Amino acid sequence: MSTVHLRIYLTRNCSIGPGKIDLLETVGRVGSIRQAARSMGMSYRRAWLLLDSLNRSFSESIIRASVGGAGGGGVVVTEFGADLIRHYRLATERVETLARAEFADIAKKALETKKGGGSTTDAGAGATVPARHAAMPRKKSTRRKARAPG
Repeated sequence: MSTVHLRIYLTRNCSIGPGKIDLLETVGRVGSIRQAARSMGMSYRRAWLLLDSLNRSFSESIIRASVGGAGGGGVVVTEFGADLIRHYRLATERVETLARAEFADIAKKALETKKGGGSTTDAGAGATVPARHAAMPRKKSTRRKARAPG
């Protein structure tokens, strides 16, 4: 199965990709930057910085925060933020469809590692090769061996 990770540079200082979009979707779902960050395994600071950079990259806000109150405040994704998510997901679907069609014959020849890491199967020939031999060749070490004194 082919997967495309699409990053779009809207300007020199503004890019969107799967990480920011996933974060934005999670914030929209849970209503909290802290909870979204925790559920994605990232720090609150990192999540806040990513969302703040997105907010400052556009003339419209992508999220809106409410402070305190009886419910404790929270964050909502704005209509513009929802549009950003929708456009990104649609573009990703279209690029994935194109990439799958373009690479269909080549993908059949890609090696897949079986669960457990014991061997690798060549999808085209059905041959099984030990995983350690299926890896790309390593570069020779440039480290010099220590000489014994004498």
